[in-house]
Amino acid sequence: MNYIKSSFLWFFFSTVSLYIFAQDHSNLLLPAPILHEQIINHKGYTLSYNEKYAQANWVAYELTADETNSHFKRTNQFMQDPLIATGSADNADYSKSGYDRGHLAPAADMGWSVQSMAESFYYSNMSPQQPSFNRGIWKRAEEFTRQAAIDNKEIYIVSGPVLTKNLPTIGHHHVAVPAYYFKVLLENTLPPFKAIAFIIPNASSQLSLQHYAVTINEVEKLTGIDFFPALPDEQEEKLESFIDISQWFSGTHSFVNATATRHKKLSNTVQCSGMTKKGERCKNKTKNGNGLCYLHQ
Repeated sequence: MNYIKSSFLWFFFSTVSLYIFAQDHSNLLLPAPILHEQIINHKGYTLSYNEKYAQANWVAYELTADETNSHFKRTNQFMQDPLIATGSADNADYSKSGYDRGHLAPAADMGWSVQSMAESFYYSNMSPQQPSFNRGIWKRAEEFTRQAAIDNKEIYIVSGPVLTKNLPTIGHHHVAVPAYYFKVLLENTLPPFKAIAFIIPNASSQLSLQHYAVTINEVEKLTGIDFFPALPDEQEEKLESFIDISQWFSGTHSFVNATATRHKKLSNTVQCSGMTKKGERCKNKTKNGNGLCYLHQ
């Protein structure tokens, strides 16, 4: 009896201490609250869960240069997130769907501890991605992010899907299939502070990552997410309204300000994400930032 009681107390206090660590590790500069979201803190990242779309609105975390050195291999053990009150997606949702289980916080960024690596495979950290996207341009964006952490010693990252009405779904949890994904990077530990963002169609692309660079303001317009409300107003406005590409890509000299249009940046034509009356995905093509053709606006 004493052994059982001691084991229970050890588990309880260990769990509490890990939760507190997760809170301390990931409560920095989180986006503003979203209606009906559930905030979940894991060891390596924090996420805002959206029950309607059965995935995260965003996943946020800090990445240091040291943390890019992976000490633990991928587990590849995809699991339901036990902290999602309504239950996250599961294996059955993605099975035979034709979509990859795309990481929002990549496993390669979480190899600095056993727990962070394991938790990176929670389905709350997954979103349905076209295989050519997940293994192509999105992977390149993840590699760029790790290099940015090395170059800048530490960066803050927010990644997520662009969740809009009438998206097609997969599985019994009706997991939405986004037409676009975003990634936002912020370096505000050492001046000069800087930020950059990307909006990328969920499709194959041979274009450079620079082609998809946008201001944070552009991502906010598209998603409705207020990314860094905790920053001083003047600093937030400056960081979110323009970017200097040359600060992030050596040898590249390009300036993007708040007047850059979403439609110019989202120049790739993609299949409309709307659904027909027969319950099939619309076959129209679109360049609209929300992934919808004129019939589904």
